[in-house]
This record gives sequence, C-alpha cells and structure tokens, in this order.
Amino acid sequence: RGMGFRDSNQDILGFVHQIPDRARERLIDLASTQLEDGGCYHQYQPLTKKGNSDIGGDFSDDPLWMILSVGAYIKETGDWSILDEQVPYDNDASKAQPMLQHLDVSFYHIVNNLGPHGLPLAMRADWNDCINLSCYSDTPGESFQTYTNPKFAAEGGYSKVAESVMVATLFTYAGPTYVGILKHLGKDAEAEKAQAEIDKMKENVMKSAFDGDWFIRAYDAEGKKMGSKECEEGKIFIEPQGFAIMSEIGKDEGADVKTLEAIDKYLNTQYGLVLNNPAFTKYYIQYGEISTYPGGYKENAGIFTHNNAWIICAAAYAGRGDQAFKYYSEIAPAFNEEISDLHKTEPYVYGQMVAGKDASRFGEGKNSWLTGTAAWNMVAISQYIIGVQPDFDGLKVDPSIPHEWDGFKATRQFRGATYNITVQNPDHVCKGVKSLTVDGKAIDGNIIPAQADGVHEVVVVLG
Repeated sequence: RGMGFRDSNQDILGFVHQIPDRARERLIDLASTQLEDGGCYHQYQPLTKKGNSDIGGDFSDDPLWMILSVGAYIKETGDWSILDEQVPYDNDASKAQPMLQHLDVSFYHIVNNLGPHGLPLAMRADWNDCINLSCYSDTPGESFQTYTNPKFAAEGGYSKVAESVMVATLFTYAGPTYVGILKHLGKDAEAEKAQAEIDKMKENVMKSAFDGDWFIRAYDAEGKKMGSKECEEGKIFIEPQGFAIMSEIGKDEGADVKTLEAIDKYLNTQYGLVLNNPAFTKYYIQYGEISTYPGGYKENAGIFTHNNAWIICAAAYAGRGDQAFKYYSEIAPAFNEEISDLHKTEPYVYGQMVAGKDASRFGEGKNSWLTGTAAWNMVAISQYIIGVQPDFDGLKVDPSIPHEWDGFKATRQFRGATYNITVQNPDHVCKGVKSLTVDGKAIDGNIIPAQADGVHEVVVVLG
C-alpha cells in the first residue's frame, strides 16, 4: 500500500530533533517522488522509494507538507545545504533539480490551481481523504479513493469548482516558511512575490470563507458551502480553523477569538474535539465517504486526534494557554488512565480516533498507532505550550501555559549546545515574555541566537 506522502512529512516535524540525519534522508526520498508540476504521489514505497501509481496523486494538500518539513529540518539543524541537493522528479535522475526548486513548485502548485473564489481546488481530496468532492459515487462498493465521476474525469480528473478552505489556510500557515527560506538566501524579489500570494489568499479566505463565527470547510462541486451555518448537517469542521488562527486571518476583526469560542462550544467534548458537528445522518453524494460512516465514528464527527493537535497549537498561539492545555489533556494517553476500561486502546499510544459524542461508545479509542497524532502533539506540547521552538535564526522561547502554573524548567539540545531553560510566571499569565537572559545577559526579543557548543542557562520571565 505504501506510506503517505503527507503523513511522512508530518512525522518529520515531531522527530527531526532526535534523528536529523535520518530526517534528511527521508526528505530527499519523499521529494524524489514529487512530480515536476509540484504535485505528488499520495503514497510512496519506502523499499523501492517510488511513488505508488495505483493511488496516484491530485491530493491538494500534499505539496505544502514538504515545505513545512524541509523548513523544520533547516530550523532544527541550520543545515542549509539540503536546498542545494540535487533531487529527482518522479525518481528520474535526468530530471533532478535542487531541493529549493522542489519547494518552489510545491508553493506554486497551490497558486496555479485555484477555483472561482480564489481558493485552492480541492482536487480528489485534501487532508481529509473522506471528503471526496469530485467523486459523486452512487454505486455501492465503489472506492471513494480511486473513483472519479466521468464528468470530472473529462475535466482533468477533478472538479474545477470545488475548493478546499483547509488547504487555503494550510497555505497561509506553511507559506511563511517558504518566504523565510527565500529571504535567508537573499532572494528578496521572490520572497516578496510569494508573500503577495499569501496575503491575497488571506483576503480571499476572509471574503469568501469566514462564516461569521468560524471558517467554512469547502465549496462543493456545485459551488455550495460545506461546513457552514447554511448547511443542514456538518455546519462546522475542525480542519481549517487552527491554521487560519495561526495565520492570523481576520485577527484584526476578531476572527481568531470567535473561532476559538465556536470550537469550544460546538466541537469540544470531555474526550477531545470532534471533527465536525452536527454529525451526518444520511449519505451526501456531493461530499463522498465522510457521510457513509455512522455518526461519531471515523471522519463523521469522530474525535480525530491528529487534527486536535492543530487546535492545541492554535489556542496556544492565540495566548489561550488554559484552553490549549485542556485540549492537550483530553486526548493525551497519560491522562486517560482512569477511563481505560472505556478507552480500550493501549495507555501509552495515540489512536487514530476516539468515538465522538454521537457514537454508542462515546470515548472508546480506535485504531491505535495508525495516526500522525504523536508527531503533531510533540510539536503542540514542546513548541507551542512549553514554547521552545527552533527558528532559522536561533531558538525561540514563547510559552503559552495555564495561568496557574508558577513556571517550569526544560532542557533543550540545539545545534550542538545545551540550554537549561527556567521559565518564571510571577504574574500568572498565560503568555507574554517580559524578559529573557542567556548566561545572565539580557536578550532583546525572545529568540536565543544559536551557540556553537557548551551549556547555557536561560531565564525567561513571563508578564
């Protein structure tokens, strides 16, 4: 079956600090399966290191994850040479180009495939493989993953009307990493051009995809909203919300606060955040597989732990440390010991999902190990809540913690040096660095310049 292109890129976000050499190797293997237009095989075979042609490509989110993973590798290691590495397209050495060029085509693959509202085309699917806006299957047993309605097949394989708001917000979240790389390389004109595309996408999202209290999920192939107050069911979805908040889309208009409040009101449960609400109770041919599952299971209003992490990150980013840690605690295996008889799955590993509030066994875990949650929740707890985040220019420290915490201590190894970090919270705030010292010397801002070696004492005061 192969391994997921998007999944493997996201896994790197969580383990690059542990085995950077292996991460580098995996990044090159993944990029070697990319197509010249920036599209990607949805799966690759780790043994042959080739893309899986049985599944093919045209999953609209895939290219963006590589921008994030390559960026994470550079931020962690400071190894900019990976961008000069000659990497094939479609495993054809004669088509090899520098890794930077792979990032170029990844970014512009989104820009070059926009729909009527200036939002990315949904193509066969985005991160949610069960939202199939070009399928329209009315035959039982037909694969939603491989079947395309003949009408859309004739148009090139997918609808040129259906758009993904999730991919739009992922683009505005991942895009600044690409811009940062270009700026570091002195490619200012290219960086400015890319930033203009990000800014334009943010405008398009606010204009056409903000529903007043949250961001809609998509436009279907008929040009109708999915994940909107206007819908009969499935009025709000989790996937686009976190990336929109972290991209600061509509922040000046209070969109971030409204969205977080809507998430807490409509999606949160004692066992985690459901993927959508209300659950679908019948088959919607225009949406595909998502509406075939019973309410509360899998993608139909199940608690998909993978994308819970995006909301944890977003709440922390927005300064809501209490909300972020609450969501983290709801799904972290260590916090589920007391409900092990209900939860069922191993108490030391994340599962793909937990049965949602519409399910007969609300709170029961499903499909342990089969998830990208561990990597993303490592990012959530270490980089957004604890707030120790690698950056191109050093180590950023920006905690977002529960207000009752007095502080904490953490040790971080980074680019050959060790940092003993003490965070003090005398005013009991959730977020806001008042002062930062390294080895007794005050630092402007909250980014610690990378040190070559040694052990360094860092003191951060919140306030």
